[in-house]
Amino acid sequence: MNRKTLLNSVCAASALLACADIAAAQEADAPRSVDELVVTAQRREQNLQDVPIVVTSVNAQQLQDAGVRDIKDLTIVAPGLTVTTTSNAAITSARIRGVGTVGDNLGLESSVGLVIDNVYRPRNGVGFGDLGEMERIEILKGPQGTLFGKNTSAGVINILTKRPSFELAAASEATVSNYEGFGASGSLNGPIVDGLLAGRIYVAGRARDGYYARVGPDTNDQNFYTARGQLLATPSETLDVLLAIDYTHRNERCCGSVQISNAAGPTAVLNAISPGAIANPPNPGAFRDYGNRSDLKRIEDKGYSVEVNWETPYLDNATLTSITAGRDWKQRGGADIDWTGADILYAPGFEDGVPPYSQFRQFSQELRLAGDTDRLNWLVGAFFSRELLSTRSRTITFGNQFEQYLNGLLGGGLPLLTGRPANNTTFVPGRGQNDFYKQDGRSQAIFTNNSLKITEGLELTVGLRYTWEKKDLDTFWANTDGGISCATAVARAQAVGAATPSAALVQANGLLGAGPYAFICNNANNPTFSGRRNQQSLKENELTGTAKLAYRFSPEVLVYGSYARGYKAGGFNLDRIAVGTQAVAGVPNQPILDTRFAAELVDSYELGIKNTLLDRSLLLNATVFYQDYKDFQLNAFNGLVFTVSSVPEVVSRGVDLDFVYFTPVEGLSLNGGVTYAETFYGKQTPLTLGPRFRGSRLSLAPLWSASTAVTYERDIGESLMARASINGKWVSSYNTGSDLAPIKNQNGFGVVNARIALGARDEGWLVEAFAQNLLDEEYYQVAFDAPFQPGAFNAFLGQPRTYGLTLRFQY
Repeated sequence: MNRKTLLNSVCAASALLACADIAAAQEADAPRSVDELVVTAQRREQNLQDVPIVVTSVNAQQLQDAGVRDIKDLTIVAPGLTVTTTSNAAITSARIRGVGTVGDNLGLESSVGLVIDNVYRPRNGVGFGDLGEMERIEILKGPQGTLFGKNTSAGVINILTKRPSFELAAASEATVSNYEGFGASGSLNGPIVDGLLAGRIYVAGRARDGYYARVGPDTNDQNFYTARGQLLATPSETLDVLLAIDYTHRNERCCGSVQISNAAGPTAVLNAISPGAIANPPNPGAFRDYGNRSDLKRIEDKGYSVEVNWETPYLDNATLTSITAGRDWKQRGGADIDWTGADILYAPGFEDGVPPYSQFRQFSQELRLAGDTDRLNWLVGAFFSRELLSTRSRTITFGNQFEQYLNGLLGGGLPLLTGRPANNTTFVPGRGQNDFYKQDGRSQAIFTNNSLKITEGLELTVGLRYTWEKKDLDTFWANTDGGISCATAVARAQAVGAATPSAALVQANGLLGAGPYAFICNNANNPTFSGRRNQQSLKENELTGTAKLAYRFSPEVLVYGSYARGYKAGGFNLDRIAVGTQAVAGVPNQPILDTRFAAELVDSYELGIKNTLLDRSLLLNATVFYQDYKDFQLNAFNGLVFTVSSVPEVVSRGVDLDFVYFTPVEGLSLNGGVTYAETFYGKQTPLTLGPRFRGSRLSLAPLWSASTAVTYERDIGESLMARASINGKWVSSYNTGSDLAPIKNQNGFGVVNARIALGARDEGWLVEAFAQNLLDEEYYQVAFDAPFQPGAFNAFLGQPRTYGLTLRFQY
């Protein structure tokens, strides 16, 4: 959708809304007391201070002030939360207290579960998009599998959007920003059949140029439209049915990266065969991506959900809840995977024919029956989901200059190894890896969660969940050239003597420590994979649960202790794995056909205190936590392939501090928190991962993380109001690479978002000036080994400063 179309759409929508003569409707006032902070962390509405869980709750106004539109923006509002994106928008990964799952390998599910309107999303990236009109977002820390289901061993991001109501209201918004940005949205809510049927519809579209400069279109742009419709039926006082459907289409170029450290040999060869192919020396701050192939991705995301709530006449009017949901998410597109100006390696784009794709199809059904008495809140439930994952992976395709580049790396010795001239007949342009994966996953569970008031101040909560998990994987590996490069090289080496070509080249050119065969016979070129089909299955059963004991000393003070057992399902590595590295001649290394990895388990202990002070205007909470993970699923990238290792032990321990303060100054409020988390590999970590792992902190796991928000609102005269807000996030230093290479360290930094608004007191209109990353902080999201450039490293950077104006109307 182009900017002209967006502008016409929002103008037309505004005109229709104005003609409809809709009465002005004001949003509910922002909370001014801790008693007004409500969460659903235990699947029922409770005051935040009554819940024995660490919860960061962010309401709609705070989200708007912080500029939160998608889950990645949430990083700034919650201490201890980090959300990153790497090679495409689908690879979005969340971490809580330093624990999360690198998302580049689709075989891995998330340690931080993402739930939108009570529906679990199969990967964080599947929930990456415009969240629309939000009611609030709750970030729950620690294992939450008892109530929130599968794969929440580190925590949950629980997103609640606005439901339809019988109050007539409408809103529209238009935004302009730097990087030629423009966005617009509109919503309409109200009765369809008074007292019986209400509806809400939300539509939006946004476009922006990329912030990475590149020859051709810039990368990391934005171009999408989305729509969401809801119908709420209330046929009786005891029954309501909510139907929601949504659709999003993205047409974006993602994602660019920059060089942070070059290697002399590869850099010299690259710039020799393609002058200016790579920055030398690196200059990350220039935001220059040297890629020469298209990064265009097209994402189509659609889904539905039906939620039924029936207050039964049984068991003291227990409530039966049914949630049925389905989702179909698909991404297609190519990429320049060497991120240089030379045409070395790429994933085919739309211009090359049929591009790679990834697709998730999911169906889920949840049933809950919940009730309460004077002393007992109880809940029982069942859950079923089926996830169909299919992907066509052509991640390594030879470019027009690959053979020339590799020959340069080998000091002109490629013909010696293959017996063929270096004229693109060994590594034929357009040929390479072409793999297919189809995974069918089923998950079933029964669960219960019950809170008993032992005395007036003492409450015990006990929950259990039993899960059955089954996955079947069908893999077909192929090389479009049959892996001729490796087959030719090993056959020649066997004929002339295994050590002779390799030893001569390594002595003449010290670029490749493992020998040239490590490159020629890497997994993508290995002929033993070509034309091979592999089928695998796994089954798991796991009992998990939680126990919490809370004591309220007074209306102002609650203390609690808790234990939780968390579980994240095992799975399959969706990449090629071979036995060792090809360093000697003979035959190519054989594929590893069993790519399973074990389930991830965690035992979590917390001791906390919740304080409500200063006439219930100040919330001040503190929690000490200790989390012990077994078989932590570590995904690593070595510049060629992804591998998954089960680390025997990972420990996360520390303190969470949170506060909310509605100050005596009218209109001034503050909130924020601090997380101190030591998240490190245990002493049993295998030395095969590298000596630096034992006792070291995990990647993307800062010791300190702090966030704060300051909001001030006041009236100006009789008809105007002004509001100013500042949101900030600061983290201490951490490593951004899964292999913990020192070059991938990121120094401590801070990000600040600011917004100033002026408008009508009834918020009938509002104009806002905003800046995201106001101080233009430059930082690594994730650093990684540069593909086929031994000794060189790249990084995906955080978004630079963006700023603009937003105009809002309520009708």
